[in-house]
Amino acid sequence: MLSEEQRNQVRQTIQDHIREAEKEVEILKELTAAVAPDDSIGRISRMDAINNKSVNDSAYRKTRSRLKRLQKVQDQVDDKDFGLCMRCGKPIAYDRILIMPEKRVCVNCSR
Repeated sequence: MLSEEQRNQVRQTIQDHIREAEKEVEILKELTAAVAPDDSIGRISRMDAINNKSVNDSAYRKTRSRLKRLQKVQDQVDDKDFGLCMRCGKPIAYDRILIMPEKRVCVNCSR
């Protein structure tokens, strides 16, 4: 079980992660703009731009998904079972919660 002090630290960590993810989403949103076919760039450069867009699209989707999970878990910090693995019911290591607060399973169950 997490102490109230630990819960407060987790809340702050989640807020920090949310702010970082929101900034990253905005940056990636700009990088995922369509590659205009009328841009006067060479064929190879266009292929690179399309490939980069694909990579950025994937990063954008992952970051948005993580942001949604962080926002959801933010509301669950006060639940009595927060900090317990959703699979095995054992406590999740506090350091893991701080690093990845959106994960609700322990290291062993995540394998």
